[in-house]
Amino acid sequence: MAKPAVVVVGADKGGVGKTTVSRTLLDYFSANNVPTRAFDTESPRGTLKRFHPDITEIVDMTTTADQMKIFDTLNAVSPSVTVIDVRAGLLSPALASLRDIGFLDAAKAGQITFAVFHILGPSIASLEEIAETAGFMTGAKYFLVKNFINDTQFFQWDQATYNSYFHRIKDATELTIPKLNEMAYEQVEVSSVPFLKFVANKGISDEAANYSFVLRGYVRHWLANVWSEFDRIRLTDIVGSKPVTRNSEK
Repeated sequence: MAKPAVVVVGADKGGVGKTTVSRTLLDYFSANNVPTRAFDTESPRGTLKRFHPDITEIVDMTTTADQMKIFDTLNAVSPSVTVIDVRAGLLSPALASLRDIGFLDAAKAGQITFAVFHILGPSIASLEEIAETAGFMTGAKYFLVKNFINDTQFFQWDQATYNSYFHRIKDATELTIPKLNEMAYEQVEVSSVPFLKFVANKGISDEAANYSFVLRGYVRHWLANVWSEFDRIRLTDIVGSKPVTRNSEK
């Protein structure tokens, strides 16, 4: 039996598009036939669950009972990958909890595959999150994600400052999520379907939909660019799944 893989997506700052990144990850794993489940920690009403209701459970990660729902079941369920969309402001506390329950030690020992997608904001405070997170990254695959979905600018004015923070974590990898056409993004939001279903012109229950051909094209092109970033870091290899023929019409 393959060892479980846990992917944490988060930031200590809100409004940086972390749930958008979580949604692209779930679509990517689905297209690559990687069994996946997700936890949305925006309790009591989650955003991720609205787009992926069949595989997502809303939890309060600050409670012991809900931590047990996630981590006591890693070896007891069939999905090989668990994606956790951490509520804004809770990344560092969530990582501290993982340390306290021994999860980070298990990852360091190779018993669990652990990856963190840290969504950066455009401020020095966001960079300081990197320094705070660094102490938890032993045994983890650590990805610093620049998400341009909101026209964010990332320290073009002071690349040296950015680099000084970035290089504090050994083996950190930078990822770029490009900007998506605003109207296309808004239409997906209104439709409340995964990006993949929007591209395939399907509703949440796989019924035929009537989404704009133009907007679907923008989403298809954007999603392909996002997935090329995931391919570049060999994400399916990281989570222990063999590459398979990709299904882009789920």
